[in-house]
Amino acid sequence: MKRLVILDHDGGIDDYLSVLLLLTFADVDLLGVTVTPADCYIQPAVSTTRKLLDFMNAIHVPVSAGTLRGQNAFPRIWRRESFFGDALPILNEKGPPKTPLHPRPGHEHLAEMLRQARRPVHVVVTGPLSQLAWALDHDPALEGKIERLYWMGGALRTAGNVHEDPGVHDGSAEWNVYWDPHAAARVWRSAIPIMLFPLDVTDLVPVTPEFRQRLARQRRYPLSDLAGQLWAGVAHNPHYCFWDVLTTAAFGNPALVTTRPERCRVIVDGPSAGRIELCDHGRLVDAAHEVNISAFHDFLLAQFRR
Repeated sequence: MKRLVILDHDGGIDDYLSVLLLLTFADVDLLGVTVTPADCYIQPAVSTTRKLLDFMNAIHVPVSAGTLRGQNAFPRIWRRESFFGDALPILNEKGPPKTPLHPRPGHEHLAEMLRQARRPVHVVVTGPLSQLAWALDHDPALEGKIERLYWMGGALRTAGNVHEDPGVHDGSAEWNVYWDPHAAARVWRSAIPIMLFPLDVTDLVPVTPEFRQRLARQRRYPLSDLAGQLWAGVAHNPHYCFWDVLTTAAFGNPALVTTRPERCRVIVDGPSAGRIELCDHGRLVDAAHEVNISAFHDFLLAQFRR
């Protein structure tokens, strides 16, 4: 039986690659995709997502545009990358996308999909948790419809990546939490099983020139060609990692990562706002902390060899 899945992403290059990767899993029934306007500009991010679904012959999967706003805006220079995928010729040669745009905003669409699901759903989130938190606030019973949440977020035993306000923020937060700390705290108050992919593990797998070269050797496969073009758009950044892609890959192949239970809480204000802090009486999550890098690379290359 296929796993029912909802994907909520926020329009970065690695989010786009997560869309593609998720659609290569034979045991997945993707109910819909919601886009959070965090690490993106929403119009090109939604447009790109629809074109990606067209490319993967998944035009039955509806896409919705989020309208919620977080507390702390992502840097504009990062958000500009959402335009890159939308302009790729490989995604535009067939004209406007056929994948439907859902008429409701993302948070309402997410709640609707959960409410209508015939059995529990896996939710994969590669951006902030704002839309899921809204759904839980407006219908707390929806948490019982979620089998498990897979989320790329936080930094447990390593430094965060928020460095925009030195002297105001202490740098302990990761951006998917920092954009909307209250949303993360709301989800932490739920009983939803959480599989967390913090910077501790995602930063172990940078997108290296060696990996891109291996992918280039199989560009005769259309999906590899598209994935290679997307990663080429961030090749200028030597610190770019498989943040969202690792999260999605581990959803498809849990053996790629090693996990351990952690108790932690979300700090919502002050100089550590957005930090997920380890504490003895915190909420229990499963956190990935090691990755088999060689197996991970091989898995990606195999999935994109289509």
